[in-house]
Amino acid sequence: MTANRGFGIDIGGSGIKGALVDLDKGELIGDRLRIDTPKPSTPEAVADVVAEIVRHFGWEGPVGITLPAVVKQGVAHTAANIDPSWIGLDADALFAERLGRDKAGIAMLNDADAAGMAEMRFGDPVARKGVVALLTFGTGIGSALFQNGSLMPNTEFGHIEIDGHDAEKKAAASAKDNEGLSYPDWAKRVNRYLTVLENLIWPDLFIVGGGVSKKAHKWVPLLDIRTPVVTASLLNNAGIVGAAAAAKEGLAH
Repeated sequence: MTANRGFGIDIGGSGIKGALVDLDKGELIGDRLRIDTPKPSTPEAVADVVAEIVRHFGWEGPVGITLPAVVKQGVAHTAANIDPSWIGLDADALFAERLGRDKAGIAMLNDADAAGMAEMRFGDPVARKGVVALLTFGTGIGSALFQNGSLMPNTEFGHIEIDGHDAEKKAAASAKDNEGLSYPDWAKRVNRYLTVLENLIWPDLFIVGGGVSKKAHKWVPLLDIRTPVVTASLLNNAGIVGAAAAAKEGLAH
């Protein structure tokens, strides 16, 4: 039974979520635990929350952890919606020490990459063909790009400039909430963003995820672009599932 289990933690700008994962089915085992992201979201403060979540579940195996950042060989190179002190930090070493594991027991990866990896493995098989971009709409916009199921890591399409603005500042789910936008009004911004992005990378499919994917019926049908758009099969749990799979299989090392 335990051979098919993993553990993933998804660090976001507003919340840190963790859960046990069934790696045969790509599903959470029981409920996830969510704790608000500390303010400021310094590495030490975030590591304390991650340790609390791992301790809550009594998990002693490898841990997959996502960051809203470019992550290469366990080092964070950007800090989108988390404290800038993450930049240049060996996150692998930080969490290995805090969780009492060696670095091989920690898998660090970009949050959208983790979500995309989960969708490739456990989601709709149509996502494994051609050029596919997964976009997570939350505090910011995360992106993961795949060619026939193979990941091109650390794309940062949420930060392309559109109409003089960083795209996520106008089209992230947080912009909708912060500005009190209706779904139709926000969908116009998402539509503009996707139109620019599809003209850059010419994908065969967009997969949209993040917390707002739970309300996909309120905005996805309003989009009017040439590229098909589907909702992430794993909704907002994809990051946890992808992180757990990466940790179990050593995919981030």
